[in-house]
Amino acid sequence: MTTAPTGDAERRPHPAPRHLSDVRDATHVTRQAAVERLRAARLYLCTDAREERGDLEDFLHAALAGGVDVVQLRDKGLDVARELELQEVVARVATEHGALWAVNDRADVALLTGAPVVHMGQGDLPVPAVRSLLGAGPLLGRSTHSLAQATAAEADPEVDYFCVGPLWATPTKPGRDAVGLDLLRQVAETRPTTPWFAIGGIDADRLDQVLDAGAERIVVVRAITGATDPERAARGLRERLPA
Repeated sequence: MTTAPTGDAERRPHPAPRHLSDVRDATHVTRQAAVERLRAARLYLCTDAREERGDLEDFLHAALAGGVDVVQLRDKGLDVARELELQEVVARVATEHGALWAVNDRADVALLTGAPVVHMGQGDLPVPAVRSLLGAGPLLGRSTHSLAQATAAEADPEVDYFCVGPLWATPTKPGRDAVGLDLLRQVAETRPTTPWFAIGGIDADRLDQVLDAGAERIVVVRAITGATDPERAARGLRERLPA
């Protein structure tokens, strides 16, 4: 006779798919190693999943070979199942190149994949909530759009890096007003001890303005994702950034 499952059995959580455990084991980075890599990082890439081209893995190898230090998959069009599949690719390729990889917005995805970096915007989960879910292990990044937000990120011991922008209007963030280079100068003048990145519309033509305003680290999207030769584009940017 078959017995019906008990309520406790029905509520028992299902184990994570085996491949996620494999990802965590194969791509694990200690917090101290991640901190050191982040402090040395200068070029941070955000990319979509490149589903139409179907070349995400080849693209990542090229961009990372060109000098990208941190890579983040940011694609709002993905469902969670597909994002988990692609985060496995990002994790594996980044690890092969000794680079960091970041999960955007999704603390649950970061937890399942063991991502060494998780990035949150001002409208996402607050810092204490992220730490409550993920613990002290992953590095936590924060978007900032004003001097007050940047100052708050700098003062928060739970924030490991922050981004300042968008400097120019960008289709990546529709409806978000550009903050301009003046904010970049203001943040640079405070001499943050937390690593920080300029973000938003930065490309090879605008890079000198960004550096002159005081930034030493940048986040780019189309400057590499839209390049016919991503490795060359990444190398061209990385070589102009401080050592």
